[in-house]
Amino acid sequence: MNRKTAIIVGNGELTRDLSEIVDSAQFAMRFNEPKASIGMSGSRTDILMLAASSKPMQRRLTDPNFLASATFKAAKEVVLAYHPEIIRKYHPKPNFLSRLKGRRSDWTMRTIELVGAAGKEIRVMPPQFYIDGCSELGVPERRMCEVFPSTGFFGIRYVLSLLPAREWDVKLCGFSWEGWKRHAWLNERSWVEDRIASGRVSVLV
Repeated sequence: MNRKTAIIVGNGELTRDLSEIVDSAQFAMRFNEPKASIGMSGSRTDILMLAASSKPMQRRLTDPNFLASATFKAAKEVVLAYHPEIIRKYHPKPNFLSRLKGRRSDWTMRTIELVGAAGKEIRVMPPQFYIDGCSELGVPERRMCEVFPSTGFFGIRYVLSLLPAREWDVKLCGFSWEGWKRHAWLNERSWVEDRIASGRVSVLV
């Protein structure tokens, strides 16, 4: 049986134009606010996974270009990776001066308002989804206020839980495993390499 193709597009730079490959796939996932891959990864977006927390999400929600972007417009479903309970319990809180400027750690409800008004279906992942992901990466609860799995990791994990291996060929592109220092990059890269070694995913280069 020929398997269908799913492509998970990270926000890192691409070495070549993958637009035709992505748009001809049967499934594509993207994250937050793709920049480096714009114009090189097509527009198909079955799921856009967002981190509705902290300063970057505040900036997106106040930027009309975000809701007008090709990625957002193409998204069939928007998934919020972090449940409000997880943000409240584990994620960093803005300091006093930042709060005076209108910053807060949780932008879930505002995201739901704007995304819903744009006609998008929204899914908020349950707290256990985050807890299980941390456990899978070897992040103990005592460190869950210091180390935070990336949206990319949660997206890959979510897609693998949705799409059976016997039916789907899952490919990754645009992942550099670097960025915000509080993400568990080494653990995540090792986790993905294990799945590449087992044949569960492959890298599109």
